[in-house]
Amino acid sequence: MQKNSKLLKAAALAFALLSAPAAIAQQTPPPTTTTGSDLNAVTTAVPILTVGPDSRSAALGDAGVAISPDANASYWNPAKLGFVENDLSVSFSYSPWLRNIVDDMSLNYLSGYKKLNETSALAVSLMYFDLGEIQFIDANQNPLRNYNPKEYAVAVSYGQALSENFSVGISARFIHSNLAGDVNVSGTSNTESQPGNTASVDVGVYYNKDLSQNLNLALAGNISNIGGKIAYSENEDKSFLPTNLKLGTAVKYNLDAFNSLTFLLDANKLLVPSPGADTDQSVISGIFSSFGDAEGGASEELKEVNLSAGVEYWYNELFAARAGYFYENPDKGGRKYFSAGLGIRYQKFGLDAAYLIPNEQGNPLADTWRFTLALNLE
Repeated sequence: MQKNSKLLKAAALAFALLSAPAAIAQQTPPPTTTTGSDLNAVTTAVPILTVGPDSRSAALGDAGVAISPDANASYWNPAKLGFVENDLSVSFSYSPWLRNIVDDMSLNYLSGYKKLNETSALAVSLMYFDLGEIQFIDANQNPLRNYNPKEYAVAVSYGQALSENFSVGISARFIHSNLAGDVNVSGTSNTESQPGNTASVDVGVYYNKDLSQNLNLALAGNISNIGGKIAYSENEDKSFLPTNLKLGTAVKYNLDAFNSLTFLLDANKLLVPSPGADTDQSVISGIFSSFGDAEGGASEELKEVNLSAGVEYWYNELFAARAGYFYENPDKGGRKYFSAGLGIRYQKFGLDAAYLIPNEQGNPLADTWRFTLALNLE
């Protein structure tokens, strides 16, 4: 299909608002939120890396760093691989993306792990983001050609339990982002676009303890996408990956032998330079300076923290119902939405679905579904 320029701009803005504040292109004047205030969001390259790909956590407001381990543990926190129960588990997730705007954009995620012994597991995963076919135009609105941008990330993860309650984990990831092929999108004759390639690592910790016969507490932390900067042409300044700190907790309460409730809360902060801060620095320097470089001081730093909260109900480990809420400060992107979902387990198979409900009408997040199919072998 062909997308006209207005549709392309709408899709680009919607993607930036819902996935993470993206720095695919410089915008002047600054974009605004739905309330009309200036959007002072932290910008990065490849923002799709921050989008939770699976249905379970999507239904929980994107809370997942401390949730019980499953086949998607390598994305949320590789340390949880040290406590997986099944010998082998494979999962595939699919989400039609921005379906109210375009009909050929999707996010796909394939993941799985294999237990190495009782205290460790190895996992592999593939995230593939298809942006659909786009018609590129030059500065004079003349058509250049059609192209199908795509991004993918391949990761290998390892988790090791160090005690009966504590584990650590690490992931190594290769990232490929091809937004324009070799199309000259800058308007100059000497700048040809090229795919961006880089690598990153994640490091995580996970603590899980039974406080009583019916009460379990989990605490977790994960820093993801620590890696090299990325650029899409030889003359372009490189952009930071969305290095992200995620801290969270999960409290599970067994109501009786068949029913349980789990309450989850995650906090996230991008560990990259704030708007107006120096971007000509190393990745490690950017991580440490990100805690105090906001022009508005400590109050603005707190605005850069977004929250995910969710509750998960299980009946006899066969049927699950989930609900959640995601909050981001209006000055930092303004994403606010409820989420809900269901899950079912039958023998070796699992099926989950999640639906996102934005706070306001006309939001590009509306009607966002995620579906996950899993196979678990003991």
